[in-house]
Amino acid sequence: MKTFLAPLVAALVLAGCVTVPDIDPAALPVTPVAFKEGDGRWITARPADNQPRGEWWKAFNDPVLDGLVARADVNNATITVAAARLAQSRAYLQSANADRWPQLGVGASASRAGGVASANGAGLPPGTLTTVGANLSYEIDLFGKLANAEKAASLDAQARAALLENTRLLVQADVAQVYFALRGLDEERALVRRTVTTYRDALSLTERRYRAGDVAELDVARAMTEVAATEAEAFAIDRRRAELEHALAVLVGEPASTFRLDEAPWSTALPVIPAGVPSTVLARRPDVAAAQRTVLASNARVGVAQAAWFPDISLTGAAGYASPEIGDIFKWSARAWGIGALLSLPIFDGGRREAGVNFASAERDASVAKYREQVLVAFKDVEDQLSALRYLADQSGAQERAVTSATRSTTLSDARYRNGYVSQLDLLLAQRSELANRRQSVQVRSAQYQATVGLVRALGGGWGES
Repeated sequence: MKTFLAPLVAALVLAGCVTVPDIDPAALPVTPVAFKEGDGRWITARPADNQPRGEWWKAFNDPVLDGLVARADVNNATITVAAARLAQSRAYLQSANADRWPQLGVGASASRAGGVASANGAGLPPGTLTTVGANLSYEIDLFGKLANAEKAASLDAQARAALLENTRLLVQADVAQVYFALRGLDEERALVRRTVTTYRDALSLTERRYRAGDVAELDVARAMTEVAATEAEAFAIDRRRAELEHALAVLVGEPASTFRLDEAPWSTALPVIPAGVPSTVLARRPDVAAAQRTVLASNARVGVAQAAWFPDISLTGAAGYASPEIGDIFKWSARAWGIGALLSLPIFDGGRREAGVNFASAERDASVAKYREQVLVAFKDVEDQLSALRYLADQSGAQERAVTSATRSTTLSDARYRNGYVSQLDLLLAQRSELANRRQSVQVRSAQYQATVGLVRALGGGWGES
């Protein structure tokens, strides 16, 4: 009995030597205490990556945007692919979990043999052996190989779930940013069209004055040039709008040939977002959470690879019936059974197990580096959008002052031109300046909306208290 138990006792002793290695803290990123671009207006929020992102786009109070995001959630191909990847990882987890349970199966066989020598040397006559039974096997996971494999699969599934949330967030943000860019172009297009109409009226007036001999032909040529150039700008805006509309069609999962977004007044609200501290961003962003779980999964696989150095221990059992006559197969006298234990330990494998540990360790080091990079990118994204919003707010104020001054300049130049105090060129320059500043004002407004969406994405979604 002592000899029989010796391998099991040795295995239990060795089991205490198997531990998953710790991750070097020095390889992980350092979390700053505050955003460089933050100020006293920013408050702390406390959501986490496994909490719902919330319908953050509804803060813009735009029903058209709400509908587009809803269509993208259902039809976007990228989200569908991410959901399929999550289903795959969950199936793999189910498979890894199944390896830790006893395996039970049933089977039947029939074989016929002859010519086998008996004890006295005479050949036995041909005979048939029929068997029916059940087989039971169970691998004893003394060294954590199966447990670590299941843990790694579970972490992979969690990472895939986070990546699905990240994909959904990215698609929602892309829809919102493209939508706001398109609405900005609608504003610009309406502005340029009104200016074309104004220029055409001015051209008609100049032509009448030319026919009356009040102005030179040069004034007519200048007016015609301004009309044509502004019309060309309108066509350029139309082209850009068509491209954005087609991009929006892809995001909502519809053919560009049938998708259409009509021009409408831009009355979207611009919410003020309270940003969280950096630790909140790390807990909130699903891509950072996915990278972190990938690190833990790769570390668990190092434990799986290390367990290959220790023996595999399996218990087996079989019970059923065996008979040379098929009619007697289920008689009590034909019953048969057997139990056993198997211990296997490779002695020489040419370095295969060592290579497996080295591969798993390198994979873990790579995932740690990717996690560090993802964290740094998260901070960069937030800082980018915070600085963008701050500078855009200052730019918007300055641009509004420029629009006011340009509008006043056009009014004065028009009055002076009609009274003959300035040339037509002075009036055209004033009108050009006003148009350029008004378009720039619209572009700044569009950029503010897009930067707000960018901050939502950088923060990992909704910003409400949990």
